[in-house]
Amino acid sequence: MQAIEKRAGAQPYDPFYDPITSRSLGPRSDYAPTYWIGTAGEPPADDGPVTRDMDADVVVIGSGYTGLSCALHLAKMHGIKATVLEANGVAYGCSTRNGGQAQVSSGRLKRSQWIERWGLDTAKGLHAEVCEGFALFRGLIRDHAIDCDPQDGGHYYIAHKASVMPALQKEAALLRETFGYDARMISRDELHRTVVRDMEAHGAMWEVDGVGIHAAKLAFGYLRVARELGAKVHVDSPVQGWEYRGGVHHLRTPGGTVRAKRVAVATAAYAPRGLHPRLRDRLMPIMSNSIVTRVLTPGELEAVGIRKLSPLTDTRTLRHYYRLLPDNRLQIGSRAAITGRDAANPAHLEALKQGMARKFPALRGIELDYSWWGWVDVSHDMMPRITGLADLPGAFYALGYGGNGVMYSAMAGRRMAQLVAGEAVPRLPIFNDELPHEGWRTPFRRLGQWGLYKLYHFRDERK
Repeated sequence: MQAIEKRAGAQPYDPFYDPITSRSLGPRSDYAPTYWIGTAGEPPADDGPVTRDMDADVVVIGSGYTGLSCALHLAKMHGIKATVLEANGVAYGCSTRNGGQAQVSSGRLKRSQWIERWGLDTAKGLHAEVCEGFALFRGLIRDHAIDCDPQDGGHYYIAHKASVMPALQKEAALLRETFGYDARMISRDELHRTVVRDMEAHGAMWEVDGVGIHAAKLAFGYLRVARELGAKVHVDSPVQGWEYRGGVHHLRTPGGTVRAKRVAVATAAYAPRGLHPRLRDRLMPIMSNSIVTRVLTPGELEAVGIRKLSPLTDTRTLRHYYRLLPDNRLQIGSRAAITGRDAANPAHLEALKQGMARKFPALRGIELDYSWWGWVDVSHDMMPRITGLADLPGAFYALGYGGNGVMYSAMAGRRMAQLVAGEAVPRLPIFNDELPHEGWRTPFRRLGQWGLYKLYHFRDERK
């Protein structure tokens, strides 16, 4: 594995951190040993830790994609200079541990499932929201010259077995005929000839919006832009206590208390359960593993046959997401352990390596340069929320992307900035209510997850 330079003054990274059972993830923890951190170079300057009590117009908790997007849009659209509090280094959590795939989605549900749940008019509204979000995402990269190696070319949703092809064909037709969106089916032969020689593939659905990016370079670009617009980003400053009194939120960090009338939470799966009682257990953190190979040889590149660097995803429920990186390494990820203490179990790494080998037999046994895992913020109803807390004035959150936050987090940050500034947002389900809670089932969620994983694996691999 490639060695990664340590963050200055950082404590060793804890690979067994678990959002449900661990009390804290910082401060001063080093980054996870991801490909993105290993190849991003030095991050732009930040504002260091909080060192005294202070007042702020708005506090944003979390400096990943969503938090930084919220901060830069508060400045850009509303003239508000936010103070961002980060428990460790900038973009410590999901934003530097994902697969770098931007897709035209938010949450885990398909367009057909939106129609089933809310009806056609609402589904069309949600579709317009994510399409506008994709335009915003592209625009941020372009207009602010964020050097994140964007690889545009659409998203390929690849059928890993023949029995899923009819459902893909139906979804592609729905996208074209009902939503007026550019999507089409690709045969196995065309896929192998023009996109990727995935030996499991039986065909694919292509949709026009899909961009591969360098995850850490995107986050560091957002950091640069936010600070250029006047935001302050304080690292190694976890919120260890949160009180609301006299119309003011008091956020206690190791270096001092920050007081603000408005707070925006953007912690994804990395918020400790004790951050605030109103946020506790609103998410189900799910672990995702990712590996990156050594640089492929010309013969291996020919055998893999990847002609597009945009996102590739298969149709498993416990899906594989994969692509060729610009430096000719292959990256692939999937779901893995259920608990933090089981994260390093070699069986999970072996399963991911076997998944890669089924798709690309020429890569069986190939050396890996990077291997890591991270927590994904999945909501209990599979859709995100960008909303305020009715009984906590001036508090807002944007959470629950379910693994599809690389793109939509830019829009979610902008929408949360609008809420903070007192502006209206579209009348859509993801804005109108809070994340659901599982109530009495909460202590048993991981037992349920274990059972569902068994069922999903059976369904995914059954011929």
